[in-house]
Amino acid sequence: MKKLNVMVVFGGQSGEHEVSLMSAASVLKVMNREKYNIIPVGITKDGIWKHYDGPIDKIPTGEWESLGKNQEFISLSKNNVHSIDLVFPILHGPFGEDGTIQGLLEMVGIPYVGAGVLASAVAMDKAMTKKLCIAENIPQAQYITVLHSSYIKKQAEYVQEIEEKLGYPVFVKPANLGSSVGISKAKTSQELREAMKKAFEYDRKIVVEAFIDGREIECSVLGNDEATASLPAEIIPSHEFYDYKDKYFDGTSRFQIPADLPETVVKEVQQLALKVYKLMDCSGLARVDFFVERQKNQVYFNEINTMPGFTKISMYPKMWEATGLSYEALIDKLIALAVERFKGRPQRY
Repeated sequence: MKKLNVMVVFGGQSGEHEVSLMSAASVLKVMNREKYNIIPVGITKDGIWKHYDGPIDKIPTGEWESLGKNQEFISLSKNNVHSIDLVFPILHGPFGEDGTIQGLLEMVGIPYVGAGVLASAVAMDKAMTKKLCIAENIPQAQYITVLHSSYIKKQAEYVQEIEEKLGYPVFVKPANLGSSVGISKAKTSQELREAMKKAFEYDRKIVVEAFIDGREIECSVLGNDEATASLPAEIIPSHEFYDYKDKYFDGTSRFQIPADLPETVVKEVQQLALKVYKLMDCSGLARVDFFVERQKNQVYFNEINTMPGFTKISMYPKMWEATGLSYEALIDKLIALAVERFKGRPQRY
């Protein structure tokens, strides 16, 4: 059987660059060399693409950059991409998870793992995702979207509106970022202003959400048109919420996989995860996050990630492991789904 030439792309120009390095290193360590010829390609924070064939352990440390070779890998001509059968873009956040690289790969006609252009772009934008969910009556926290250009002119008015409509505490998030980068919990007017200033450092648009006293539940989804949902997991944060530092460095939060939930709630989480996945027109994979209200077990949608963290200890693969699919088998399945999606698209070119 002919080996697939798989380009694994990592790094990128977003605030989640370091997360991507960790995810890619984990994937590269277990990819089956008997099935795939692996072409690791890193993107620096300055946007330089480099071929890297050195030790995998030097990827998370950032040492790969000085060892990688600058090279043109993709030209906008199908004749120049014959050596690449498929791309696995392990990129988180803007310029990787938001439809930009997906659009490039569509133009050159290369199959790739994960969601397409539209799903990637919409799911990356928390504000747009919430608008779509409103149209489908998917329960979620109350929220307000704020543009930086408006906020700098009317700071006091926005603070008053948030206090009146949402109350305290609130969560303040950049609209287009993941891995809890730039997210803060605010309990006072002063903390709210500081949180908004911090979020605006990462995006021109932010989302302020009302607090829900709920358990943090996540659910992995896998597939194209016929997708399936994993057993959900619960995050038990060691801080006030599951933040970037705790996700990737402290590691002091606890996890319950599968989550200890009534069977009816498990099914509701899985059904809502699939509903959001299909609403976004996702393919390949996504992790869908929820709050389950503590008193009544009401399920609220929080957000969707179309390229979630992919280290061996990340929630997405751990949920599939608990559901019966190993890490290595999950990677094989994602590659197969990418090929399936590419073959199924109209041949109009």
